[in-house]
Amino acid sequence: MTTLYTSDHEWLSIEGDVATIGITDFAQAQLGDVVFVELPQVGRALKKTEAAAVVESVKAASDVYAPITGEVVEVNQAIVDEPALVNTDAGGKAWFFKLKIADKSELGGLMDEAAYKAHTA
Repeated sequence: MTTLYTSDHEWLSIEGDVATIGITDFAQAQLGDVVFVELPQVGRALKKTEAAAVVESVKAASDVYAPITGEVVEVNQAIVDEPALVNTDAGGKAWFFKLKIADKSELGGLMDEAAYKAHTA
């Protein structure tokens, strides 16, 4: 399993032709206490950089962007039911949605963990 990152603070965990997408721990820390999450519909086709989900905190509302092009194959209802999970496990149980990858070449423009850490330093 490979994990990649975007400059907009999304992470992708790649397994075969499916990418699990969430926001990074850095992003949730910047947001503060998450109080609401809106996820895309299963079956929705997303283009790279398209707004896919919304996360709201006591400070602000932010879009979560599709880091690659693909079709939503699953969403994480647990974070809709309990948005605070995003604050406690952003890189794990609080994933947002899964995409069937349309074009693996788009993964080339994303950062590995070392590059992302340098980006947020």
